[in-house]
Amino acid sequence: MKRFLYGSCILLLSVSVTLSIYFTFKVLSIEAQSKPIPPKKYDYHFVLVPEELDNDYWRLVEKGAKDAAKEHHVLLEYVGPAQADLKEQIKTIERSAASRVDGLLTQALNEKQFTPLINKIDLQGIPVITIDTDAPKSNRIAYIGTNNYYSGFIAGLALAKDLKGKANVAIITGRFEASHQQLRVQGFKDAVKNYKGIKVIAIEESNISRVQAAEKTYTILKEHPEVNAFFGTSALDGIGIAKVIQQFHRENSTYIISFDVLPETIAYLKEGVIEATVVQEPYEMGYQAIKMMIAHLEGKRIANSIYTETKVVYRKDLPLVPERNYEVRR
Repeated sequence: MKRFLYGSCILLLSVSVTLSIYFTFKVLSIEAQSKPIPPKKYDYHFVLVPEELDNDYWRLVEKGAKDAAKEHHVLLEYVGPAQADLKEQIKTIERSAASRVDGLLTQALNEKQFTPLINKIDLQGIPVITIDTDAPKSNRIAYIGTNNYYSGFIAGLALAKDLKGKANVAIITGRFEASHQQLRVQGFKDAVKNYKGIKVIAIEESNISRVQAAEKTYTILKEHPEVNAFFGTSALDGIGIAKVIQQFHRENSTYIISFDVLPETIAYLKEGVIEATVVQEPYEMGYQAIKMMIAHLEGKRIANSIYTETKVVYRKDLPLVPERNYEVRR
């Protein structure tokens, strides 16, 4: 009887231990499956800081940069002011540098302010690439974007050719303090200065705003009714100009050459309100900037400046190919 009880106890103990082990492994297995997947590791962490976040032009830069980042295992943040704000852009750049990112990409809007800023970031060991607008005297490692003087120059040549060397021109520019806008204006003025029949009557600032570009156009036409041609040096200027010209039914008597190909610009170009526009390649700027930064971090030599293609297009040139370089898909 004692032997039977002893054997039963041993059996029950064995079963108990076996079940305990089984259920322990089962619980651990369930816990392991329920644990969150650890965050994906990236080779590099970059930040792209534009002049203005919700801007179709900069969205194309962002798209190109994100496509390249995905291909090359880079974590890319796109941060900056919601609307054009130089102080906020600078603060965003400083915050990004403080977080010790591997590389920083930005538009150097004002050379006077951005040169010391970039130099300070460089001293922290963070490389900077400028996109669209350069600070050539800074310690940035490279620039990629439009040759802004050249883009203004070809706009001036196009206007002179299309109007046979005779026009009273008004220029509306995004911001007087922005280096790339200054270069576009200067390029345009240099291109038309040898045409005695072309006079630049007024130059006004839109503050990167359709509304203000329209307001300045209205004021110019009121004060200078002899103006029969406009050059808008930023993406939103041509749209604001075109809106007023259309409202005044001056499409057939006023020539407009604009900048970039936002959806509204394309629409006005198709309607014949805008005669021509200067196109850039924002997608390529973003895409190539990421590749350049990676190459630099890997110890490879990169070009000091890369100018992406810039050209003047007309209605006959539509649609633009490849679309990814020029058009935002909503």
